[in-house]
Amino acid sequence: MKPYFLVLLLMFGGMHSSLAQTNKPWSGFGIEVNASMGKMIRHTPKFPKQLPNVVTNYELNFIQQTYGRKAWQQRRKFPVVGFAVGYTDYGIDSIYGKCISLYPNLQIPIIKSDKIEWTIRAGFGIAYMTKYFRRYPSFDTVNTAIGGALNNFTHFTTDLRYRINQNLDIQLGANFYHVSNASFKIPNLGINTYGAHVGFRYFPTTSTPENIERRLKPLKNRWLAQARLGYTTRQYTAADGPDYPIYMLTLYASKRYWSKNKLLLGADYTFHSEVYQFLKNNEIEVGKEKDNSWRASLFVGNEFLVGRVGIIFQLGYYIKNVYITEDSFYEKLGGNFYIVQKEQGVLKELFLSTLLKTHAEKAELVEVGLGFGF
Repeated sequence: MKPYFLVLLLMFGGMHSSLAQTNKPWSGFGIEVNASMGKMIRHTPKFPKQLPNVVTNYELNFIQQTYGRKAWQQRRKFPVVGFAVGYTDYGIDSIYGKCISLYPNLQIPIIKSDKIEWTIRAGFGIAYMTKYFRRYPSFDTVNTAIGGALNNFTHFTTDLRYRINQNLDIQLGANFYHVSNASFKIPNLGINTYGAHVGFRYFPTTSTPENIERRLKPLKNRWLAQARLGYTTRQYTAADGPDYPIYMLTLYASKRYWSKNKLLLGADYTFHSEVYQFLKNNEIEVGKEKDNSWRASLFVGNEFLVGRVGIIFQLGYYIKNVYITEDSFYEKLGGNFYIVQKEQGVLKELFLSTLLKTHAEKAELVEVGLGFGF
């Protein structure tokens, strides 16, 4: 099975603490339900011209208000973590079908009081599309937005919430959803939707568990030398064509700060076999095909540490590009899951990563990797 994603584990279980506390079982656990109405964005002329009048989305989100069972929860000021199931009806079933999504998510407060709060929430996961471009057996060639059934799913939401009591909240907000497979299967224009939603959150025990407060010793603001080996495949120019491997090497330095973030500075190297084969097949740059098939770039980024999960935002600039190019800048968004996290020893970090690489609104690829920190 080919990789599309790395499920970001946001730690519902295994959060035991020996500190005495008075919280009842299931304290902070809740069920969130949202119903949304929105619009699809035709972000490129190649996108299907027939757009639905309305896109509806329903979300069931299992959430946990953290209260300090792990040190990172206190350092992150006790965020809400969740795992959501979504169902999207794009309104024109013959073209776009339905979308079923699964995505871990993290909610961060902007303004918070006893009764009212304003929050932002982000999630990254997978989506199954019931309709997509294919020639056989259904010959569905109108949907040029999505090329395959399995896709990545990116979600951003902001909510204004009112707390009725310790068991029930009501809320309204705005949302944005992106679905694509980053050219793993083409065509891959992706579907972007925005909308507004209403919802509620129900907590069987309480939404406000008593926080466990510790006197935490700040973690050392250390520098690490880091490396990441990445791999993916993508189709090129023709739907149902061959899958071309892409190889990536990232070398960078990281600087931990505030005990919960890492500044990233480094370089990316990427070899594109699809470009190499294109040059060979068309007798372009004869004898120099490999020289015109790799990219080098410099980047800066930030990693937000949430326990064993790191959430990454990265901005890069190409200092050397492939033969066929349109962009000078790129972005990466995704996460690491840490298998090893140590303060001492030679190998201080070992992690699995999944990163979505984009050029502005256009997704290029999904990188799956193995990383090290020394």
